[in-house]
Amino acid sequence: MSLGYFWIFILLMVIGAPVVFALLIGPALSLTLDGQPLYVRALLSRLYNGMDSFPLMAVPFFILAGELMNSGGITRAIVKFSQTLIGHVRGGLAQINILSSILFAGLSGSAVADTSALGKMLVPAMEEAGYSKRFSAAVTAASSVIGPIIPPSGIMIIYAFIMNVSVGGLFAAGIVPGFLVAAGLMAMTSRISKVRDYPVASRKATWGERGAAFKSTILALLTPVILLGGIILGIFTPTEAAAVAAFYALIVGLFFMRSLNAKDLPLIFRNVATQSGVILLLVGAAVTFAWIITVSGMAEQLATALTGITDNVLLLLFLVNIFLLIVGMFLDAGPAILILGPVLGPIFIGLGLEPLHFAIVMCVNVTVGLATPPMGLVLFVASSISGEKVDRIAQEMLPFLAVEIGVIFLITYFPALSLTIPRLLGFL
Repeated sequence: MSLGYFWIFILLMVIGAPVVFALLIGPALSLTLDGQPLYVRALLSRLYNGMDSFPLMAVPFFILAGELMNSGGITRAIVKFSQTLIGHVRGGLAQINILSSILFAGLSGSAVADTSALGKMLVPAMEEAGYSKRFSAAVTAASSVIGPIIPPSGIMIIYAFIMNVSVGGLFAAGIVPGFLVAAGLMAMTSRISKVRDYPVASRKATWGERGAAFKSTILALLTPVILLGGIILGIFTPTEAAAVAAFYALIVGLFFMRSLNAKDLPLIFRNVATQSGVILLLVGAAVTFAWIITVSGMAEQLATALTGITDNVLLLLFLVNIFLLIVGMFLDAGPAILILGPVLGPIFIGLGLEPLHFAIVMCVNVTVGLATPPMGLVLFVASSISGEKVDRIAQEMLPFLAVEIGVIFLITYFPALSLTIPRLLGFL
């Protein structure tokens, strides 16, 4: 089998074809030209089998849970709670932005949802308080990548499905990297705020005020605790955990926080169905493409090429991180994982890396790609919210990107940072 499908795929991507069509048309056209109709029929079977999976049901349920939690006043409650904790420091609104992203991560697991929900509220407030428009958009975009790193994470569920690693273990592996990114962004924000003399957001809150704000958000903040606790204790599988999270979000939103209105549910369900359909079709197409990569021998050829450069695993990890950062500039996180995971994962696992270690390195890397120019999706969301040009936001984000890339290399060369918690919880 020739590798013509790969070059057709690249050509379709270059001319701007949707990823899902490029993944399917490339192999189908190449196999037809090669006179192999049996493989073309097999593509359709692989496409269906790629979507027909019980573990993948976690994706629409987690999306539903996030949509339900994000509706109404929950975002405002999270921002208010963050303000009572850290609003009194220099650059308080920027720090609130980052802390809110940490708390928001446990509800949505989506960088785009984080940028949209928090950006609409905090970017105008930061501008009014004296922050530059591009800094306000930059800190919002940079902190949003915490969402898919701290569990739950849709990107991690997809990686776990296609690479057969533990979802719970991958969730646990994301905790420390997520908080390392947050701590680094806060430290950088503190330095920038002092240099530019950005204002504090509010006076220091009393413990009573903090308690009242915490009380208004506690039910929402319990969501990741229920999810991880249930998975770790073996009460339910990750897929069942996603369904429990969706049901919990519905009950809390309707009857306790009352941030949901029954008349809003049809629109929410429709949005979730649309998003889920797109993701599942993409997964099916990527599984098909991965199968073609395997049977064509491309994975073996790439492995030979990489090991031909050097047999030093540390150097190969450096090279693959640079490669993934470049890929992240042009390809969204989901497609990057679906296309490259089955190619790169077996190579590094074969070189002796712990599968969970490579999994978290790749997931964090492609997640940071969401905030890198020229095609970083959250940059465009931040641009649409702030009205600032993407290139100006990207320029302001450089110090934050340096922090996030630094974390990538930390977890790459110090596996204990990401693997200690999964090991303590029995996933390794």
